[in-house]
Amino acid sequence: MESITHKLRFLRDEMGPAEKRIANYILNNTGEMIALSISELAKCCGCGDATVVRLSRRLGLEGYQALKLRLASEMGASSSLGGEITREDSCYEIFKKQNAGVVESLKNTESVLDAEQLARVAELVMKSDRTVLFGLGNSAAIAQDAAHKLLRLGLSAQACCDNHMQAIIASHLKRGSVAIGISHSGASKDIVDALRLCKICGATTVCVTNYGESPIVSAADYALFTRSAETKYSILGLSSRYAQLALFDSIYSYIVMHSDKAAKQAIYNTETALQNKKY
Repeated sequence: MESITHKLRFLRDEMGPAEKRIANYILNNTGEMIALSISELAKCCGCGDATVVRLSRRLGLEGYQALKLRLASEMGASSSLGGEITREDSCYEIFKKQNAGVVESLKNTESVLDAEQLARVAELVMKSDRTVLFGLGNSAAIAQDAAHKLLRLGLSAQACCDNHMQAIIASHLKRGSVAIGISHSGASKDIVDALRLCKICGATTVCVTNYGESPIVSAADYALFTRSAETKYSILGLSSRYAQLALFDSIYSYIVMHSDKAAKQAIYNTETALQNKKY
């Protein structure tokens, strides 16, 4: 299979000025480029998001995420923090390196997280008529975990991890509802489109995404950022999942501490209902 960098060099002379700037940036800054959102790359190259997508398709790829994935694969790296994982590492050594990545991701998230926005989102969720969490792929599990926690508090919460259902649910949300879109890249089209539709219908919109400019931020009333340097080496956002989970755990704990007795009673009711599920 022909490498992406080889294709870029071969096709560069056929490109327009804007596409050529992107190609040159990628060739000269491959490692740094993998960590950028589509909007950040476009800004660096003085062009629009559509030009980045057009270049990706010129290379025979579906879009920007596919381009990043191919480049990361060609770089042959899978993680960085705590040291790059190699074939020679034992499973325990990989475990330690992954742990170092998680710790670093949590520290980095602390540095970019807006405390006021986090508190505001927690208040909105606590008082909302309904909270819906949108997640696809790697983010689906985060949405399901968050909805599970909120349900235990007696709140009306739902995780939606199907793109058709996301559009349907979004079209019926109203003022007083909160919609939370989770996308590490910030460029998941279905999640962004669902949040935009929620906003049109009057719901409050929140995004949980990696720090930086991306399409999902413009679709959200509130942005909760994580920050993970792993995106230079892995498209999956492995360590960032822990940061996302920590955000929702914080919201859960805030609601328990700041709501009336209803939340504590709901927790008690939940535990009581589950008693006969255990030996």
